[in-house]
Amino acid sequence: MADDRGKDLERLTKRMDLLDQRLDNIDTMVTAVAERIMSQPISILVTCPHCKKNIEITMIGTGKLTK
Repeated sequence: MADDRGKDLERLTKRMDLLDQRLDNIDTMVTAVAERIMSQPISILVTCPHCKKNIEITMIGTGKLTK
C-alpha cells in the first residue's frame, strides 16, 4: 500500500511539473503577443474546426511608443 501511494505521489508530482511547464509556455507566448500588439498591429488567422471557415482577428495596440 505504501508503495502504491509513493507511485501515485510520484505520478502526481510529474503531472504537476508538466502543467507548470505548460503554463510557463503559455505565459511566455501571451507576453510576447501583448508586447508585439503594443508596438505594431497583429493579425491572427484561425480556422474553425467545425465549419472550416477562416476567421481573421486583427488587434491594434493603443500604447504610446517610448524612446
